Amino acid sequence: MTDQAHALIPRRVPTMYFIGVTTRQSSIMKVFPRWSDVLGLGAQIDGYDAPLHAPAEHYRAIVEHIKHDPLSMGALVTTHKIDLLEATRDLFDYLDPYAELCGEISCISKRDGVLRGHAKDPITSGLAWEAFVEPGYWGRSGGHVLCLGAGGSAVAISVYLAERPDAADRPARFIAVNRGESRLTELRRIHERLQSDIAFEYVVNEDPRANDALMAALPPGSMVINATGMGKDRPGSPITDEGLFPLNGIAWELNYRGELDFMHQALRQRESRGVKVEDGWVYFLHGWSQVVAEVFDVALTPALFAELDRAAASIRS
Repeated sequence: MTDQAHALIPRRVPTMYFIGVTTRQSSIMKVFPRWSDVLGLGAQIDGYDAPLHAPAEHYRAIVEHIKHDPLSMGALVTTHKIDLLEATRDLFDYLDPYAELCGEISCISKRDGVLRGHAKDPITSGLAWEAFVEPGYWGRSGGHVLCLGAGGSAVAISVYLAERPDAADRPARFIAVNRGESRLTELRRIHERLQSDIAFEYVVNEDPRANDALMAALPPGSMVINATGMGKDRPGSPITDEGLFPLNGIAWELNYRGELDFMHQALRQRESRGVKVEDGWVYFLHGWSQVVAEVFDVALTPALFAELDRAAASIRS
């Protein structure tokens, strides 16, 4: 049975879907039942796996299913956020402002027969960011941000930063690197609409050695982000083992599972370079909890998030 056919089997209980690449390996498959108990949802989760840049008809089939099946409550979308919206925009009755701005959806929900698309990542990336970056950090450190990858996560993080009201919470410079031009062109379009004072730069590159050089040129206190999916969705790291992280800087590995090559490279320099290393677990928690709350119309308070965090912590994998 194909993954597409698997996802389209009618369910007998309320079902939330997970649209990704290797969904069955995700911790959410163990976490969601516990969250369902905590929230009293009486619901289940099912995965829909699709290859990177899947054909448009694959995306349309799953969105049509969610739209018309009364027990399909909604979905979280990971790697396919941009491609899915491009293929299915006409199927949605409503897109939230971030979905319109960013050209992606990370959450599908329904209210009274209305199919809604949301881009939650500018919110969830900000919540994750604030969990390990202190207020005023950029004003004190003078560091820059080097974001390796220009997909949905890079869009979300840069939008979040551009909208910070205090200049001390915004880096002066944000460099986005991607293997191809098209994502960078779209990222530039979004940044132009934001009219931010951050100096955004766009680099087309797929040579890890060139990424090493970009990293070496950063001032102390800078952050390097692995937003490529390498180390989870595909093997390897966007930098080499010889690459040097910024002195007293931050390495943010957006993945929380997989080989995590980038994170291990950073960990090896934690003492010698004073690198603070953050993985993607808190990003995962905020990303999923915000979407679950939207799909099931739950008011997500800090106290409730803490309860969900505790429920997930024991089965982190």
